[in-house]
Amino acid sequence: MSLLLDNQFKELPPDNSIDTKLFLETVSHLPSFFDCLGSKVFTVIKSDINGNIMKIKAVYLKDPERYVTLQHILEAERQDNAAEWPKIGATLALMWLKRGLRFIQILLQSMADGERDENNPNLIRVNVTKAYEQALKKYHGWLVQKIFQTALYAAPYRSNFLKALSKGEEVKEEDCLSNVSQFLVNYTATVDAIYDMYTNLNAELDYTV
Repeated sequence: MSLLLDNQFKELPPDNSIDTKLFLETVSHLPSFFDCLGSKVFTVIKSDINGNIMKIKAVYLKDPERYVTLQHILEAERQDNAAEWPKIGATLALMWLKRGLRFIQILLQSMADGERDENNPNLIRVNVTKAYEQALKKYHGWLVQKIFQTALYAAPYRSNFLKALSKGEEVKEEDCLSNVSQFLVNYTATVDAIYDMYTNLNAELDYTV
């Protein structure tokens, strides 16, 4: 079984609300995705995602009945900390977490769509670059961007990455990418719903780190 399909995201209800407990349980398995990318530079994103998950979880555990959905958390923090919100607590943590989740989504979708570098078809550099530029680059200052440029050139061979996604098993590329496409259905819907929530609540911030 693949790393992704072992912990799939559930289909969202009609109102696109995201159950906090279920979300935290599922997303907690995603940081290991970055181990498949090989380069230690990607551990920066892995660590960031782990940290933000723990921050959201800490808030949720304070009052699970109040924070049933992610939107409940944002609305409660806006109510309790109007002057500092949205740059506070779980609202800020989820803002950064969703960007890491978008990075994964764009990378995997690019591979599932068959996008390749014609000059280096055995590398996933073009896929990782697209994901970084669309999901994270605008929020990074010059120094952080330089660090990630180094990481992009250290991206693994396509075959090694797909094998890592398949937990070391020898799986045909088309079968692995089929699993990726299957995983992306509910995962993409969840990430999109979080982005929509931030837009609707006017909670998005554009500062760089």
